Amino acid sequence: MNTPLNRQTMSSGLTSILREAILNGQIAEGTQLRQDALARQYDVSRIPVREALRQLEAEGLIIGQAHRSSVVAALSLSEITEIFEIRSILEPHLLTLSLPRMSPADLKTAEGILDAYDRALEVGDVKRWGELNWDFHQYFLIPADRPQTLAIVESLRRRVDRYTRMQISLTDGAQKSRVEHRDILKLARDGKADACAAAVAEHIQTAAAELVAVLRENYGKE
Repeated sequence: MNTPLNRQTMSSGLTSILREAILNGQIAEGTQLRQDALARQYDVSRIPVREALRQLEAEGLIIGQAHRSSVVAALSLSEITEIFEIRSILEPHLLTLSLPRMSPADLKTAEGILDAYDRALEVGDVKRWGELNWDFHQYFLIPADRPQTLAIVESLRRRVDRYTRMQISLTDGAQKSRVEHRDILKLARDGKADACAAAVAEHIQTAAAELVAVLRENYGKE
């Protein structure tokens, strides 16, 4: 967590460092984050620390407390399930709006994302294939031109990303996603919008069920 910061981008840099530390589990849920301690650790004033914590709170990753302190947010299994349920509704909806606007070249680009995902999977780069997983999902959502809905989906995705990474490290979820993504791409290429949307919904719902099972069994989460 002691990565040097460019002073011109102090706030955004600190936000990125803290966000990644939370998402990869380096800073565990329930950990208290104090402004003065972070300022000393990164040798910055409290202003960029305060701005970074404000941004992370807006993203749902931390909860502000009294006396210039915050705590890393924890989600219950029911909250995680609900987040995935919302995504399973919103993402297929956006996809049905996007597909008519996507060209064969766009779908070729989507295939390139999956190729990069496969390469990251082969070398065990969890962070990279997690990013590419979202890149693929997001690529089918952006053409819908519904920025507010997309922002909601992105916020929901970020809130459960750390748990998804746990699941990936303990199961074959990445390999399963690899197959399901290719099926989704094929349906999109075949112009089967409804079937493609249904496949995305099932993909998200299945991931949620597997994640909840992993968190309950391996971490005793309720």
